[in-house]
Amino acid sequence: MKTLVVAATKAEVAFFYQHYNLPEGDFIEGKNFDLLITGVGMVATAFSLGQYLSANKYILVLNVGIAGCFDRNIALGSLLNINEDTFAELGAENGDEFLTITDLGFGENHFKSIGKRITNLPSVKGITVNCVTGSEKSINNIVKRLNPTSESMEGAAVFYACKKENIDCLQVRSISNYVAPRNKETWEIGLAIKNLNEWLISFISEMN
Repeated sequence: MKTLVVAATKAEVAFFYQHYNLPEGDFIEGKNFDLLITGVGMVATAFSLGQYLSANKYILVLNVGIAGCFDRNIALGSLLNINEDTFAELGAENGDEFLTITDLGFGENHFKSIGKRITNLPSVKGITVNCVTGSEKSINNIVKRLNPTSESMEGAAVFYACKKENIDCLQVRSISNYVAPRNKETWEIGLAIKNLNEWLISFISEMN
């Protein structure tokens, strides 16, 4: 069985496309791996994975992409193994208190990677959001409640889908910016994508 590489956008895996001379498309079947571009956000990700995981058998789902980071001690461009991920906004407000979907008794909001660990990358806890955190108040609240290291818009949806299908899954994120009030001048998207693709090419090459 093959590995399924999952990313939200083509831009995040542009060098991977070039390295393997992959054709244009959102779902590409290869000899040793398939590549799925889901679109941004947890809804698009869950829908796309639902389509392809039910129709194909994979030994591993590898979710890759860029992400924001709450920890200023982690350099921009760093690669992280997100081994825990949480739907940060899935639940209900009860005054100033936040009740998770788990608290409400309607499901799960916290998931872990399944299968082998990536031992050469730091393992951290991430959150998945619909709205990227960008105010000091929101940052302080989320750090106090969940104390995450990274933030993405897809990670927990991948873990959720893989748990439902009982498929091993990993998530690797390259840090493009710190979670802060929005200021694109401080971001390092190019560096993050470069480092992510170099790692991804090496990882897939070693698996084959």
